[in-house]
Amino acid sequence: MIVVTGGAGFIGSNLVAALEEETNEDIIVCDYIDSSDKWQNIKKRKRKEVISPDNLLQWLSDHISKVEIIFHLGAISSTTERNTEQIVSNNYCFSQNLWKICTNHNLRLIYASSAAVYGNGNAGFEDKVSLPYMEKLYPLNPYGWSKLLFDQKVAYYSEVKNFMPLQWAGLRFFNVYGPNEFHKKNQQSVIPQFWKQIKETGEAKLFKSYDPKYPDGGQMRDFIYIDDCINVMIWLYENINTSGIFNVGTGQARTFEDVAKAISDGQKTNTNIEYFHMPPNVKKHYQYFTQADIKNLRDAGYTKNFTSLEDGVNAYIENFLATNDPYR
Repeated sequence: MIVVTGGAGFIGSNLVAALEEETNEDIIVCDYIDSSDKWQNIKKRKRKEVISPDNLLQWLSDHISKVEIIFHLGAISSTTERNTEQIVSNNYCFSQNLWKICTNHNLRLIYASSAAVYGNGNAGFEDKVSLPYMEKLYPLNPYGWSKLLFDQKVAYYSEVKNFMPLQWAGLRFFNVYGPNEFHKKNQQSVIPQFWKQIKETGEAKLFKSYDPKYPDGGQMRDFIYIDDCINVMIWLYENINTSGIFNVGTGQARTFEDVAKAISDGQKTNTNIEYFHMPPNVKKHYQYFTQADIKNLRDAGYTKNFTSLEDGVNAYIENFLATNDPYR
């Protein structure tokens, strides 16, 4: 059996679809189906069971002999969430429980970290398993901090205690976009937001910049198409001897204006850009630049090319956003 926590969420539901296609294993979806849209992410899937995270530990106790691997993608992922106690409970404590279970029962664990651990990027974007390096990282929000806490615990377990699952991997996802993200509302990627704006008004609304190094719309992100993230996870599933923390991005930062242009060019429309002020709660914790250092992933043996921003945006629009059924 394969357990996918967050299996009805954005990355999780896309992984469930790929595992369904690539394997003959029973797939257990663990998630809260707590929004009017989220259930649609798995409506096409042949999952074995759907269980609540509240029941997962007991379920694992009852079925542990049948479980091969846990993909732990469930988390409070909102970068604007400020309930730190709840974030730590979900993103740190619960992850520790799964690490201990997988280690004690010789299982495999692949979990979602985040590029949010790098904060403003002043300490670089290196994905090495090193406590001294991780201590130099300063996330800008509680979500990124909770992810860093668990990465630090993983580094301690692996470097100091030699207490590890059969295979383990922490994936620091950068700015992921693609189908099945509608339930995230204002936390979904900018691609569907810009596409809707351009389609309805012929205009895209971008944040003004408050850093002189970046012009308005020139803020940069490492945008990665969901299919590339899934390919990395399937590769890890097929390579049991590969463990570590890995950045999952294209290695090429692009601007928000590039995104708007890719949508406009792909739809063959002329698009005006309006710049507006960031809300104070966003401005305080804003990242102006992210770019994955993917040397560690390449050195581990991952050779597939990553989808360009233009190709990824076009695939997302043509295969999902512009169709009658935008869900995978």
